[in-house]
Amino acid sequence: MKARWIKSVVCALLCAACFGGAARAEGDGAREKVVTIVAQIQRADYEGDRPALARLYEELTPFVEEKELASRVRYWRGFALWRRALNGFNESADPKELEQELKQAMDEFDAATASDPGFVDAKVGAISCLSNILFLDHSDPVRTQEQLAKGKALAQEARAAAPENPRLLWVLGANLWYTPAERGGGQAKAMETYEKGLEFARKQKGSVTDALEPSWGEPELMMNLAWANMHKAQPDLGSSEKYARSALEIVPYWHYVRDILLPQILQAKEKAAGGAH
Repeated sequence: MKARWIKSVVCALLCAACFGGAARAEGDGAREKVVTIVAQIQRADYEGDRPALARLYEELTPFVEEKELASRVRYWRGFALWRRALNGFNESADPKELEQELKQAMDEFDAATASDPGFVDAKVGAISCLSNILFLDHSDPVRTQEQLAKGKALAQEARAAAPENPRLLWVLGANLWYTPAERGGGQAKAMETYEKGLEFARKQKGSVTDALEPSWGEPELMMNLAWANMHKAQPDLGSSEKYARSALEIVPYWHYVRDILLPQILQAKEKAAGGAH
């Protein structure tokens, strides 16, 4: 009897070990798949491949119930739709379609925050979505006030938790550009925010080792500094070109910077040189 009891216990322990190993292997496999899709999402964003971003958003669907991955899966699903919408602005896409994509993206970022309340980057994505939704449609005063209040609350939370997050400063800088100086915004304040963000991005480079943790920001901040230097009241086209080319050194296949922004800068420089003669 004792021998049979010992044998049963040993079998149970072996089974538990086998099933536990299988569960871990399955979890590791899911993570590897998500990491692969996330890399494809980031590439598609830079390439301006909107159809790929929609497809990759769907490809992450099977992993939203993975408890250990849920917040990051939700974030990257939100990121795919967010960037699909931002790329759509460059293609003169239907504003209603862009607004719907931004709302869906915000739902994903909100879900990521619900799963991990300390996940600042999910709040960063939501702030940007709210800002762009307001840009597209501010016809309803009540809804507009609600969205402004939510964006302000998220920004305060994110600033308090991670004041040196370069992605947060990228988003806040864009908002400051369109905020009047008497309300704390303006072109100078926006560019100062971008420059701080770039400084933090460079300091933090290489510190993120988990592929599911957001670490983008340095080239994006350079891109915005390139755009801002071209569009500010007294353009600095030399700095504008420098920032654009520096961004392309990091991401040579960036469609917007390579095919849209840099040609605009060079055209503006040519025009300025012609006007100087």
